[in-house]
Amino acid sequence: MRDKNIIWLYLFLIATIVDLSFLTEQNESMRVYSKPVILLGLILYFYFISKPIASTLLAKTILAALLFSWLGDILLLWSDLFIFGLGAFLMAHVCYIFGFRLAQQPEGRLDSWHIIRSFLYNLPVYFLAGLVFYFIYPNLGGLKIPVIAYILVIVGMVTTARARFKKVNSASFWQVFIGALFFLVSDGILALARFYKDFPEAGILIMGTYATAQLLLVMGIRSYLVGAK
Repeated sequence: MRDKNIIWLYLFLIATIVDLSFLTEQNESMRVYSKPVILLGLILYFYFISKPIASTLLAKTILAALLFSWLGDILLLWSDLFIFGLGAFLMAHVCYIFGFRLAQQPEGRLDSWHIIRSFLYNLPVYFLAGLVFYFIYPNLGGLKIPVIAYILVIVGMVTTARARFKKVNSASFWQVFIGALFFLVSDGILALARFYKDFPEAGILIMGTYATAQLLLVMGIRSYLVGAK
């Protein structure tokens, strides 16, 4: 975890600020240059800090999640490629699910009370996802099945992050869990803006929560790696 790797976080931060400024100015044409750089900074940061464990499945799954997210960012720059961007982010969440499972202590035997308790803890996540789906459903058209699949996967990603409670160090748990919640909020705003009712601040809110989410997820995995030393 060398300090020199922080340069990639500066790249991420600068690219995020520039992209948000383009959104504020409604300069969509310039976002072709700024948006892809956001995740590129995090990808390079995680690549270098995870070099000592580069051959492990954990490092590969998190890096794959970031790469799929980066691909999704690029594809979503064009509205007619939305379904492909959706697919890329679905794969990113699948990779995150596997990564979160790997970045924790092995689970013990699960009894019925544990399953019920987990369901109750996850109810707010189910409610939020269901509420968004309720509003966007009438306008989904032929995208109903892909969107349902995506919602199920991102809910799985958030609940997997929550399930790491007391199985990792506190910093790793909270960073990953809050990051997963930010991801859910970001995607919820995107879905509402696209399929229910758009509003001027949507783009800024989507990218602001999304960039925060990805940063927290990466830093949460970093905290796990530091704590596991």
